[in-house]
Amino acid sequence: MSYELAGILLTVVIQALYIAYKIGKFEEKLDNLEKKQDKHNNLMERMVHVEDSVKSAHHRLNNLENKNES
Repeated sequence: MSYELAGILLTVVIQALYIAYKIGKFEEKLDNLEKKQDKHNNLMERMVHVEDSVKSAHHRLNNLENKNES
């Protein structure tokens, strides 16, 4: 009876360690994914600023062209 109990306990401990290992791997992958998402968000914010700057430059060029035509 005690060998059966020891076997069950050993199995439970091994399974618990395996689950803890898998959770650790999952958290590591999740952290990497969050870092990639942060980079993407940063790029998108920068692109919005670039687009605004380009719009402003086009407006200034159009104004200059209109002044030269007058």
